[in-house]
Parts: sequence; structure tokens; C-alpha cells
Amino acid sequence: FRTLCCVSMRDRMICDPHSQLFSAFTRKLLQIPLDRLSLIFPTLRNKMRVLLLSLLLPLVGADLFTAIADMTKMLGSEADVASEIDRYIASEQSRLERLKKFAAEYSTRNAEAADVGPEFVTNPINAYLLIKRLTSEWGEVEKIMKQNEAPLFIQNITQRRIENEIKFPKEEDLSGAATALLRLQDTYKLDTHDLANGKILGDKVGEPMNAHDCFEVGRSAYNNKDYYHTLMWMQEAIIKLEQEEPASVEEAEILEYLAYSLYQQGNVLRALSLTKRLVEISPNHPRAKGNVKWYEDMLDGKEGEGEIPEVVNKRTDNDGIPERDAYEALCRGETEPADPAELKTLYCYLKCDRPFLKLAPIKVEILRHDPLAVLFKDIISEHEIAIVKDLATPRLRRATVQNSVTGELETASYRISKSAWLKEEEHPVIARINKRIDMMTNLEQSTSEELQVANYGLGGHYDPHYDFARRSREEIRLQYGDTGNRMATVLFYMSQPERGGATVFNTLGTAVFPTKLDALFWYNLKRSGEGDLRTRHAACPVLLGVKWVSNKWIHEKGQEFRRPCGLSEDAHERFVGDLAENV
Repeated sequence: FRTLCCVSMRDRMICDPHSQLFSAFTRKLLQIPLDRLSLIFPTLRNKMRVLLLSLLLPLVGADLFTAIADMTKMLGSEADVASEIDRYIASEQSRLERLKKFAAEYSTRNAEAADVGPEFVTNPINAYLLIKRLTSEWGEVEKIMKQNEAPLFIQNITQRRIENEIKFPKEEDLSGAATALLRLQDTYKLDTHDLANGKILGDKVGEPMNAHDCFEVGRSAYNNKDYYHTLMWMQEAIIKLEQEEPASVEEAEILEYLAYSLYQQGNVLRALSLTKRLVEISPNHPRAKGNVKWYEDMLDGKEGEGEIPEVVNKRTDNDGIPERDAYEALCRGETEPADPAELKTLYCYLKCDRPFLKLAPIKVEILRHDPLAVLFKDIISEHEIAIVKDLATPRLRRATVQNSVTGELETASYRISKSAWLKEEEHPVIARINKRIDMMTNLEQSTSEELQVANYGLGGHYDPHYDFARRSREEIRLQYGDTGNRMATVLFYMSQPERGGATVFNTLGTAVFPTKLDALFWYNLKRSGEGDLRTRHAACPVLLGVKWVSNKWIHEKGQEFRRPCGLSEDAHERFVGDLAENV
């Protein structure tokens, strides 16, 4: 079909199934009756719509869990599915009623024939009717049995998804959602039992899970070789299973995962005990008996000695984040009490150091002096936020990170969000925001990067990282051209999550929780041009609510007179735009 489009439309863009033109063209074709389609494209057959649907399916792929904006589109899809299922059930009930009628007639006639005996078929009328029932009538029965309309109803749902641009989740989304749940559980110290009952930090926020729901979370952890969480959720699945009738999952399935996770945690004796229980309830289980022998060999005859050890479930040391415990504590708002002497030096002021700002001063709150970090208050309007989100939403793509070895951009589990880039010339609002950033920071914007807009997904986060490139000058030149390194960051908060989503600076012990309409600003480089390692920061997982941000990375080039080097290596600003040379 792609070849057909290229030939018929004579347009290279149509050949690209990811282009908006291709998508719009194909959706338009879906609305054309098949008889008219055959006039437009004589080579097309009756399978045209199915073909179109299958070609468009790549456009509605996975990665839904990485942005709430995509997930909100799914809300109405459940109603559509329920409606189609109801229609399908009604259709099937009608079909089955007809089959029941035939079955009842067959039973009645067969009973009558049985009463008469073999002489029944000696009657020519009876013989004729018997043959008729097993030929033409059976043909009708066969036809009814084959009239299952499931493919049509499935096609209707799929077509509606495409026409309404509703994406359906895939296995990757299920795995990502489970991993997000576990991340939130760790970061915010959420109790497994509470989560399984729809509670977060004591508040009822959702529906309770059943045993199978808990089992799936545990299995997702198991597939990632995360036996710590596998144990938690498989144990919860067992608790739920005891309360269910009928069971949503087989006990045998849970026990196998639970036993192996216990073994991985060093509790071989308890793993053996559970596996023996598995053999009892499922004697034909393909692996259970072999696992019993394996555990027994491992214990070398000591399985009968002493009591079975209690479950000791130990979390891995740092999950690849050296400062994990400090980072998670900051995300929970557990900061060290501020030094009273330092608190006295923090203040708010009106920034009026540019002619325009005499008429419209900017409200600034100093959060920290060395290195300087400030919050610009009420710096972006609701209207501007709406425009930015409208421009960005259709372009949101999974956010990437730079591979520290290859330098290539790639997706990573430690950054869960979707982002889009907006150019200044695309809309007056974007141009206005760029000019405002100049006023806010006193830094040249011609060499800064485009405005990046990000929407965080389920448990969306970005693990501790630096904004500046920790590479040689030559490597930085290859990466950014002649604009230099990322000198500073401006981060606009375009929404305010109900809980979580803080921006935290691990080394400095600073946590900034998003306040809508405000913007956080900090310098990534010292005035000497060296990277400031104290600016290592992270975006905490969003626990409840939605997080939209936009940011500007401001580069070195053009700042020679706007932020000159100080007279000492440790020179730093007291406030935004401070040009003192020896502070």
C-alpha cells in the first residue's frame, strides 16, 4: 500500500507511515466507501480497510506509560471497548438462540425416532425429513455456527482507535507501568498491602487489586531479575488469593515465582518448602519435582535440620545510583534543617535591572547562594502554558539520554518522560518566552537550545544527572558545535503535581517542589567555565498528578560580557546578573 500511495500520489511524504500527511491521507481513505475506493484504486480488493488498519497500527505503538498526555487519551477507549463487547454479546446471543432452536428440534425428533425404533426410517416421510435435517438444515446450522462476527467487532474497535488517534497499550506499557509502581513504592516508602488495596500514604486513591494484579506486578519484577519486589508482590498475591472466590490466578503459578525468589535471596530451605507445596497441589507441574531435587541437593541433606528461616527481603545496595538513599529522602521532602545563619541571607526581590523591567519587574526568590539557584515567581501565564502544551503534544516522543561511551542518543529506564522541541519562529508565544528568559537571566539566547517541553509519565522521573557535558572541549565542540557547554538551566513548571515530582540537588540537599507558573534557574558552570559538580540533580518520580515542564539550556557562547570570568576560580554570583568580579 505504501508503494501504491507513492505511485498514485507522486509525493515522497506519503510514503512515510510516520508522517502527518500519510496519517491524514490514510484516515481519509478509511472514510471512503469500498465501492468508491475500487474506482479510485482498481487494484484494491475487499480487504482494503483491514490492510489500512494493519498499516496504521505502527502509528499507535507502545511507550504510552512514558507520558500522561498519551495515557489520558485512553480514558474513553474502555467505554468504546465495553460498548463493542455488549454489541458483540447481543449479536452472539441472537445467533446462539437460533442454534438452540435447531438443537431443541433435533433432540425432539431424535427422541421420537428412538421411541419408534429402527422402523422409523422405513416411513418414507420420516426418512426424507431425516435426510433433509442432515443436509440442507445442517448446512444452515453450519452457516450459523460460522457467522461469528468477532473479527468485525475487533476491526470496528481498531478503526475507531485510529480515527480518534487513541493508542492502546502493549506489553511494554504493562511492564513499564509495573516498574513505575515499584519505583514509586521504593522512593516514597509505600506499603505493598496499602498499594494493593488502592491506598497511597493512607489515602484511598484507587481500586483494590486482585491476586492476579499483584501476581503480574511481581512477575514483571521477576522478569527484570528484581527478586526483592517479586517477593513482596507474590506474598501479597497469596494473601489476596486466600480471600478470593473464584481465584483470579492459580496458587501454583505464584508459588513457583515465590520459591525461586526466596532462593535468590538466600532462603533455600523456605524455597524447598514452598516447592514441595507446589508438588502437592500440582503433581504434574513440569518443573516442580526437578526443583525439589535441585534444592535438596543444594542443602545436601540438611533440609530437616532446624526451623525454616523467616523471610528476610533485602533491597539491593543502590540500584546504580550511588546517592540513592539521599536522593529518595529529598524526594520525600526529608531535608536537613537549614542553617539559621544561611537562612538569614536568603531573600526575595524585584528584578529591575533592565529598562523594560522598570515597568514590569520580575519577582525572584533566592533559594541558595553558592551555587546560586533562584525561583522566578509567576513568570509564565496560563495562556502561554496552554499554547506551549498544544504545540508540543502532537510531537511528544520518548525522551532520550546520551550514552556516555558512544555519545549516541538512546532511551533509558532512568528517564521516563516524553519531550518535544519548539523553535522560536513557530509561534509568537515561544519567541516571547525566549525574550523573557533573556530578561530573567541576563544571558544571551541566540546560542541557547530550543525550548524543550516534557510531560512525565507514570512514575515519571529522571535519575541524578548533570546538565553540562563532562567531556573534553573537543568532544563538546563535536556535540554542540561552537556554542560551548551548557552554562545554565531554566526550568519552567507548567503544572503542579499533587504529590512528588520535585527537582532535587543531591549534593546540596536542596529540594524544589513544582509550583505552577514559576521557573527554577541555576548555573551549571562556574564562572571559570568549569563544570560545577554540585549541580548534580534529579527529577523525582511523580506520585500523584501530572507534571509538565519546559526548559532552556543556555550555552557559553555570547556570554563573555554577560557573565564574565571572576578574578578567582571560586567567584560566584550573589544574585542573577551579578557582575562583581571577586565574589
